Amino acid sequence: MHSKTQTPALTVERVLRLSIVARALFASTLLASVGMAHAAFSSGSTGADGELNPAVSTEIVLPPSGILNYKSINIPKDVIVTFKKNALNTPVQLLASGDVTVTGTIDIRGGSGKATGTAGDGNQADDGLPGLGGPGGFDGGRGGREDAKSQPEVIRGGAGLGPGGGIGGYERAEGTCFGGAYYHRYGGGGAFAGAGGSRGQGSCASTSVDQRFEVAKAYGSAALVPLIGGSGGGGGKGNTIYPGSGGGGGGGAILIAASGTLTITGTINASGGHGGDLVVPSGVDDSDGGGGSGGAIKLVATAIKGAGTLVATGGCWNNNGDTGYYYCTADYPAGSAGRIRLEGDSITYTGASTPIYTSDVPGPITVAKPPSIRIASVGGTKVPAAPTGNADVALPATTTDDVAVDFETVNVPTGNTIRLRVVPAYGIAVETLSPAITGTAASGKTSVKVKLPQGPSVLQAITSYTVTVAQAESLSRFAENEKVERVELVASMGQESTAQLITASGKRYTVPASVLQLVGLAG
Repeated sequence: MHSKTQTPALTVERVLRLSIVARALFASTLLASVGMAHAAFSSGSTGADGELNPAVSTEIVLPPSGILNYKSINIPKDVIVTFKKNALNTPVQLLASGDVTVTGTIDIRGGSGKATGTAGDGNQADDGLPGLGGPGGFDGGRGGREDAKSQPEVIRGGAGLGPGGGIGGYERAEGTCFGGAYYHRYGGGGAFAGAGGSRGQGSCASTSVDQRFEVAKAYGSAALVPLIGGSGGGGGKGNTIYPGSGGGGGGGAILIAASGTLTITGTINASGGHGGDLVVPSGVDDSDGGGGSGGAIKLVATAIKGAGTLVATGGCWNNNGDTGYYYCTADYPAGSAGRIRLEGDSITYTGASTPIYTSDVPGPITVAKPPSIRIASVGGTKVPAAPTGNADVALPATTTDDVAVDFETVNVPTGNTIRLRVVPAYGIAVETLSPAITGTAASGKTSVKVKLPQGPSVLQAITSYTVTVAQAESLSRFAENEKVERVELVASMGQESTAQLITASGKRYTVPASVLQLVGLAG
């Protein structure tokens, strides 16, 4: 099985202040639950946090792990529960040793980008700021600044954060195609379950690659292993008199696991934030930010029932205050939908689910030996062990040469590489591939040299590798009835992912990656 791990993002600024965001995106070992007799589902909750039964709307402060251990959970009608993100911005994990009832609302939405120009709130200080991601989700990109000379390094919008962050708007020439149009000045929508939207993506699908607006690519799996939130939309390009508006934040990520019955008659909302609005005088380009992608909702219990509402839609493009359905499609810079997953021995849930949920029997909610990757130093300056994501490292403004970015890994096989993504606050993201990880799987390291742009940037690191899947007899029907011992997921640029099923005798069978999802495994 293919595995990814990502650091928290770092913001580098010259001065250069470096803000780091490091986070594990995938587990190293996953036990398959399919095709096996199993005992009653247990959430693993210790009950240490007691009963959750708020009488009024409440913000819960997430612990460093993001995991809360309750005996039972009851969210009454008209009560809204939100969460204060922790330093590493982990997903929300609510575990209950008994039943869970949601009659009110759990809100982990991404925030919308800030408007600019005459659409703004009159406070110019927040013009073009990005929407913040929900807990476990990623922030949008900043809108490009205003500049009378239209200098590219000033007016370019920032890319959204996350594996599917939307591209920032930039100054490239625009035009028409097949009765439609493409506009590079708008920020792109964040991706997750699907690609992010762009202005003209659908109508200009056949336009040459050098003309089309780049779009963020989908990531993650239907099984929500790993549990990860939505990505931010890109910020719009600035113009001669106004900054571009900010991109929407990605929806958050939540796991609710109950050893008993999980009843949803209220709402769980993990939608992405809308792109910021921008209204300018006639003859001046408007440059709106893209919508953030929807987040992740994963519900696991012995029984799941109710007729409530589950929402993980992407944020929309904002057209003069209008974020109606028409502006939430792939023809506009809208965020992709997120993912919703239900796992239970009995699933009788009949409520709304947008997008439509996938389902299976309960699988494991924790993983053994989770991997981690850390940006240890930049340009010889050590990164704090617990970075805040804001000005954690400062490099001299005179730094012009390539600087070394050093990585440390835990439980990641050696020989793999790390992909470093540098996302400037204003400009186009750049990716660099490191040499192979050396050392041991328990403690590895590698380094790569990159040129850091002026101003704040976010650094993200991702690695992929093969992990072992135990006792996956359910896959045997795809391998001439031989027991499958391991699965390798192979991803190639521009091609559908395929899975290699490896049997006890060493034979290999190639199948579409979607086969893994059919039997409840991440693919």
